Amino acid sequence: MTKRIFISADHGMAIIYFLQSDVVPTLLKAGVEVVVLTDDETRGKIAARFAQPGLTFEGLRLKQADDYAKKVSPRLQSLLIYLRRVGGSRRINTEAMDSHIWEVWAENGWKFRLGVWIPSALAILLLRNFSFARRWLVQIQKRFTPNLYSDLFDKYQPDLVIASTPGWRMDRYLLRESAQRGIPNMTVIVGWDNSSSYNVPGADVQWATCWSQLQKDELVNGSDWKPEQVNIGGIPSYDGYFRKQWLMPRDEYFNLHGLDPSRKLISYASSFVHFAPNYPNIEALAKLVSSDALAEPSQLLIRLHPSHFQDKPKIFADERAQVFELEKKYPHVHVVQPVALGGSLGYYGGEDMDEKSSMMAYSDVVVTVYSTMLVETAVHDTPMIAATIDVPGGWNKPNKFSLSLKEIGDWPTHQRFRLAKAGRVAKDENELRDALNLYLKDRTIDSQERRKFVEDEVTFTDATSGQRTAEYILKVLNPNVIARRP
Repeated sequence: MTKRIFISADHGMAIIYFLQSDVVPTLLKAGVEVVVLTDDETRGKIAARFAQPGLTFEGLRLKQADDYAKKVSPRLQSLLIYLRRVGGSRRINTEAMDSHIWEVWAENGWKFRLGVWIPSALAILLLRNFSFARRWLVQIQKRFTPNLYSDLFDKYQPDLVIASTPGWRMDRYLLRESAQRGIPNMTVIVGWDNSSSYNVPGADVQWATCWSQLQKDELVNGSDWKPEQVNIGGIPSYDGYFRKQWLMPRDEYFNLHGLDPSRKLISYASSFVHFAPNYPNIEALAKLVSSDALAEPSQLLIRLHPSHFQDKPKIFADERAQVFELEKKYPHVHVVQPVALGGSLGYYGGEDMDEKSSMMAYSDVVVTVYSTMLVETAVHDTPMIAATIDVPGGWNKPNKFSLSLKEIGDWPTHQRFRLAKAGRVAKDENELRDALNLYLKDRTIDSQERRKFVEDEVTFTDATSGQRTAEYILKVLNPNVIARRP
């Protein structure tokens, strides 16, 4: 009998992971029918782009899920989300989780702190120290299973349900319903920091596939996964980087942004707008490329972050406007914004992989904070700098938590980047200038460390992660039906 899989693609990164890699094509080639559940508003556009025999698209009903979250015991559901977010075992690095605890404290009033935060702190102590408490947290979430997808389960009768998180997002309702029906389910880890920044699953999930042994250790030690439940399949989203399939010709890319081919290209990938402004980093770079401070005549290309296009909070849009003003003020400064897919996927739709790949490949240096772009840039063997120039007071807005960029260096992924010595860290403008000049003079510096960093973080560098991941899915689905790589 034909096997059928549900795939939840509720985020643009999941679209890239499943549909812009070999994962879904390999499953289809093996005779598996795939039903992708994705954003309702953009489902038609996604279906038109990726249509092929055996592949069906349905709406993920995110508005209905959001309504349920807001109307049915909303405080209790929000509390469960918070406890999941910060309740991972202390056997792993908890720095990222700890920052979220203080964020919630800072952005709420005293009534909330006394009534919710302090009791939650006691629960967190239990969750951090005892696996039975984490298992209990998973179990009590079952009461919030709205059966939003009953008709789809009845219609398609899936043999396996896969989501891009183990219920950390709205996919929790789909995964809970699959568990309730006794249908096997699986999560794939699409983000570099997912396994360290989010911990307790939002549903009973049986299987996981991740990037590396590092992520597997975080899942096993931080979230109580059994080692035999976790596969290391690499990151399918990066196969296109290794194949150079998204790489535009250099002349075409420079013409696209009005870049000067005679000048060195420094790119800045905005990141971490949630906790601190990027503007000090960007302004410092704009001044440097517009002066005689650098070893080579250079130009700056600024890539805005998807969060810069959120309506709320307004501070992100304000920073976006400041960046566009910098472009007008300084010579040799250019701004590029990510392409929007629309709907809830926003600017994470994967529509501009050619832009991202070409930027990283043709830059002489890529600067960011501690973004996932560090791993992606290392794949392209381009020198990189983590810039952590702060503005006093951070956002300086009431009820908006700010965290110094200098204080996030010990978050798990950030710490691994620093310990790998795959790039430089610049805490002020002088250090940024020196690091830029170092790489502008010789881009081969730290190249060996970059390659080792990539091998440690993504495991497979031969563009086979999509096929490997699909093979694992097929093995879980049916041990006798496995697509073999040539």
